Amino acid sequence: MQMMTNLSEPEMLAQFADRLANTTDAMAMSYFRNPLDIESKADDSPVTQADRAIEEEMRRQITETFPTHGILGEEQESIRLEASHLWVIDPIDGTKSFLSGMPTFGTLIACMTDGSPDLGVVSIPPTSERWVGQRGKPTLLNGRACKTSAKAQLADAILYTTSPDSFDAAGLAQFETLSKRAALRRFGGDCYGYGLLASGHVDLLFEMNLQPYDYMALIPVIEGAGGVISDWDGQPLTLASEGKVIAAASTALHAEALAALRSDGLNR
Repeated sequence: MQMMTNLSEPEMLAQFADRLANTTDAMAMSYFRNPLDIESKADDSPVTQADRAIEEEMRRQITETFPTHGILGEEQESIRLEASHLWVIDPIDGTKSFLSGMPTFGTLIACMTDGSPDLGVVSIPPTSERWVGQRGKPTLLNGRACKTSAKAQLADAILYTTSPDSFDAAGLAQFETLSKRAALRRFGGDCYGYGLLASGHVDLLFEMNLQPYDYMALIPVIEGAGGVISDWDGQPLTLASEGKVIAAASTALHAEALAALRSDGLNR
């Protein structure tokens, strides 16, 4: 590791991730609201030269600093997935927002140790907000501890999802089940919504068709702020999860939301 050796390993990883986010923030803003070359990937999702250039630089810095670590990213093939340390990265989470000029996109950086997401960074360049979660420590927003709202009842909760377009028919019915019981619902945000949940502004998030690079960084951020994040069955999220994610401001709210889905026979 080409870093200071007087720091513990978690501290070294966190400092590196913070510097990496500084790089990605600057790169993203150099492309933001400027002309972009937009292509469609195999799944019809858009990708730009910014996504590719930022991930290329992230991979370069990770490999240069930690040559034995693995990398799982959105735009290139995974490498060394069997490594004890695995970086899970999304250069621009919210590409549709990014290419349409909406300032709600971000970069996601996670470091997994022996299969556990022990470090997560959610960095939102247009607003200069950065959430950092580390296993066993409070989540920090720009260096200061933040907390979820701790809302305990679905009737009081603000519910978000990025887009109804991400759901299939069954998933949309599940979202509607929660919507009918929630105080209000809103759309948009991508990873920004999870940062807002960690800071107490949003209470419940419900999404499907996510990939590990979409949710791994969120786990330590949400948990370190007092929230709960899992799949729709209440099971921990792993690299093998099918991408159905629910995040809540408290254990009680999480349990009530899952119970609401089960009561309607919609949690499968």
